[in-house]
Amino acid sequence: MLSRSVPCLWITVCLRLCCFVDSGEAQNAKEVILLDSKAQQTELEWISYPPNGWEEISGLDENYTPIRTYQVCQVMEPNQNNWLRTNWIEKGDAQRIFVELKFTLRDCNSLPGVVGTCKETFNLYYQETDSEVGRSLRENQYVKIDTIAADESFTQGDLGERKMKLNTEVRIIGPLSRRGFYLAFQDVGACIALVSVKVYYKKCWSIIENLATFPDTVTGSEFSSLVEVEGVCVSDAEEEADNSPKMHCSAEGEWLVPIGKCICKAGFHQKGDACEPCGRGFYKSSSQDLQCSRCPAHSFNDREGSWRCDCEDGYYRALSDPPSVACTRPPSAPQNLVYNINQTTVSLEWNPPADTGGRNDVSYRVICRRCSWEPEECVPCGPNVGYSPAQSGLVDTYLTIMDLLAHANYTFEVEAVNGVSDLSRTQRLFAAVSIATGQAAPSQVSEVIKEKVQQRSIQLSWQEPQQPNGVITEYEIKYYEKDQKDRIYSTVRSKSTSATVNNLKPSTAYVFQIRAFTQAGYGTYSPRMEITTKEEATAAIVSSEQNPVIIIAVVAVAGTIILVFMVFGFIIGRRYALAGPIDSPLLHCGYSKADQEGDEELYFQFKFPGTKTYIDPETYEDPNRAVHQFAKELDASCIKIERVIGAGEFGEVCSGRLKLPGKRDVSVAIKTLKVGYTEKQRRDFLCEASIMGQFDHPNVVHLEGVVTRGKPVMIVIEYMENGSLDAFLRKHDGQFTVIQLVGMLRGVAAGMRYLADMGYVHRDLAARNILVNSNLVCKVSDFGLSRVIDDDPEAVYTTTGGKIPVRWTAPEAIQYRKFTSASDVWSYGIVMWEVMSYGERPYWDMSNQDVIKAIEEGYRLPAPMDCPPGLHQLMLDCWQKDRAERPKFDQIVGILDKMIRNPNTLKTPVGTCTRPISPLLDQNTPDFTAFRSVGEWLEAIKMERYRDNFTAAGYTSLESVARMSIEDVMSLGITLVGHQKKIMSSIQTARAQMLHLHGTGVQV
Repeated sequence: MLSRSVPCLWITVCLRLCCFVDSGEAQNAKEVILLDSKAQQTELEWISYPPNGWEEISGLDENYTPIRTYQVCQVMEPNQNNWLRTNWIEKGDAQRIFVELKFTLRDCNSLPGVVGTCKETFNLYYQETDSEVGRSLRENQYVKIDTIAADESFTQGDLGERKMKLNTEVRIIGPLSRRGFYLAFQDVGACIALVSVKVYYKKCWSIIENLATFPDTVTGSEFSSLVEVEGVCVSDAEEEADNSPKMHCSAEGEWLVPIGKCICKAGFHQKGDACEPCGRGFYKSSSQDLQCSRCPAHSFNDREGSWRCDCEDGYYRALSDPPSVACTRPPSAPQNLVYNINQTTVSLEWNPPADTGGRNDVSYRVICRRCSWEPEECVPCGPNVGYSPAQSGLVDTYLTIMDLLAHANYTFEVEAVNGVSDLSRTQRLFAAVSIATGQAAPSQVSEVIKEKVQQRSIQLSWQEPQQPNGVITEYEIKYYEKDQKDRIYSTVRSKSTSATVNNLKPSTAYVFQIRAFTQAGYGTYSPRMEITTKEEATAAIVSSEQNPVIIIAVVAVAGTIILVFMVFGFIIGRRYALAGPIDSPLLHCGYSKADQEGDEELYFQFKFPGTKTYIDPETYEDPNRAVHQFAKELDASCIKIERVIGAGEFGEVCSGRLKLPGKRDVSVAIKTLKVGYTEKQRRDFLCEASIMGQFDHPNVVHLEGVVTRGKPVMIVIEYMENGSLDAFLRKHDGQFTVIQLVGMLRGVAAGMRYLADMGYVHRDLAARNILVNSNLVCKVSDFGLSRVIDDDPEAVYTTTGGKIPVRWTAPEAIQYRKFTSASDVWSYGIVMWEVMSYGERPYWDMSNQDVIKAIEEGYRLPAPMDCPPGLHQLMLDCWQKDRAERPKFDQIVGILDKMIRNPNTLKTPVGTCTRPISPLLDQNTPDFTAFRSVGEWLEAIKMERYRDNFTAAGYTSLESVARMSIEDVMSLGITLVGHQKKIMSSIQTARAQMLHLHGTGVQV
């Protein structure tokens, strides 16, 4: 027999002589090392129990560097239990720890005489603590991580080769909540050498991205978690408006998806990852500008970091001018001012100034002064003088000045001005002219009075002007039809202040104006006065004759509307009669195929105009045409990405805001197509939008639009705050009433009814593809995946989005590839089971092949815990093998509506007949009757932690356990809902097994 010390000596020699082939020694830049036994050349002094178990020895690595290792080779004696514990490891900020083990292991077959006692595995444990606990080692305080096995073991013959490959295994611990932890290694009879132990965690090292500094960040506690990190702008930079910098640290220590950015402040420009000041003679007026600009004309600066340039002497910049505009000066005076006088009206004309001051906003203003006969005694003209078109702000180079005093001296100054004229401190430049007026025309006639109105004549009177400016010889009355405006007008003259206008049309609106005449000419017209002549007596008769025509037209329109409603009522009544009212139970077992087919035929025969039918995008030769026909193209500038909420097959999924012109901004989810996509990936990605764009229903996810003309390519849909239905239910396990759950199911059924009416078969209906918004409204999603069934016994659908398990799919779809609305109904039954079990996995841990076999043998999922019988019976109807016997979605909605209105119907099946449930007895379900104790049963379902709870409560036999209820399980102190459900599920399976095998006797 081989002595105990020989194997140990053999390992020691191997460690000192063999050259290990190891390709993974370089430290990853994303790792933070907490422990590396290979780097420590002094004794490790780990705790070994019992003392004759693990042994610390010295060895040489492949570079002949001394290393400290541990070995054990107690293969000659059975029932080995040798423990090795590391020193206390402080974890720092880490929540997720990686443990890398390098070891060699001796093949048991190469050790003669140890058959049955030698093992080729060892166990890895850990214990969390807030501080060191001393050198004592208590096994029950450690949590098992995994059983470690070697990929390659060595034999005696390997020693002569002087080299062999190390086994390397990496395991993950987390999430951790205390300050530190211990690692422990349990040997149960192997011949093994632990060459090195490296403990580390991953972090994203600090970087500068988009002018924002992101600090060192420890990765999240879960494999798929992304840690969102706020960036801090570098010096002399600021956050872009409403777009603060963020990045996400992945579980692998990589920075992903930068959102937002910083930009250099005014006066600074970006150079690399920093902001540098603009040099002398340069400026940057806004943080939105990319680069510094040279000072514009007639401006300068003599300092660095300027946001604007100062104007030279004599040049100015208006308050409304941006800093990028050159400095300018006031224009010169207008040229060639000339005038024309007509009694008390003066017309002025001039030419533009020779120098506009470098601006194109030149306008003109006129200063009027009335002067006495003595020089330099002038006063402003006052408000009684009129200017046409205006006194200031003139764009054209002419002006008419009216209502001047007769026989008076006037001076007119015409000045050209621009945007900086009022800033100038230099003397004003203008052109001037002095004029003496002659006799004035009379002022405006006022107070026109309507004296008498007839069918064909109007009598007017008026007051004499306040300033006749001479003897008024006559008045002119101008009039015209209102509709003609003043294009065709007539005049009447009168010597007095009254007149009658004849030959007018009845029922016609006229406009009148009056002016006075003296030897100086005509005065200005009075304001417009509108007067309507009276109607003729025959007008009323004509109106009454038209009434019967109107009445006949109204009656015809009303009759047409009534006829439309009668046809509509007939169609709805016919459909209602065939489908059956939602309150009337179906009196037969299953659902009539004849009724369904007749309903469909009638529906399509009487389909209303405007009812949409689904069009498969694959029928388009050009997929881009389908996208643009069914999906709205959005401007990428209207979309603001705020944060990453997940990752998909084609790229990241983000949440953000959509702000369309004239509309309020809304929350949206944004699917992006990753960089470097192929044309096929782009086509597959946009296929979903081509499908979603055809749907419009409150229980189907709404497509807002797509971005195909920019990068990244995006699909924008409404944002569903609570995510997928299965994850939402798992998060809120047991928190909803049955009616609330039925309401969620009703929403899904309504959405599927709409899709079925459209002629669309979903083919992937599952709780993971139902989204929930903040109001708990469930909406169907995930469209457009191509599905092909393999011949593999596992039978999964290969899709562009991943693999879809068969446990949601109807048998005929798996076997014959028959996808119909009836196969969607089967899937809906699985969704019902998921909802009532709060997101539990259908068929638990069974393989896909076993699921197919069980379904063919008649097995159906049992009712989830606390599921009303009526709901489970509806599930069983959805799982009828003959698809013609399954209900239609229209019938499902009716049954669920009845349950919501009358909750008592949940207690008994509605519209169905009782069908037996076949128990599932196969190798994947633990045989309860084969266990020898309660402890073995708990260990098989991985609930051995509650062994003492069962023993203390007196549940020491399997028969007593089989009688337990959920209240009994809770009374044991088992508070985790998931553990309660797992134990109760196993107990229910045990009851079915005992009844099936023995035909009697476990009282439920």
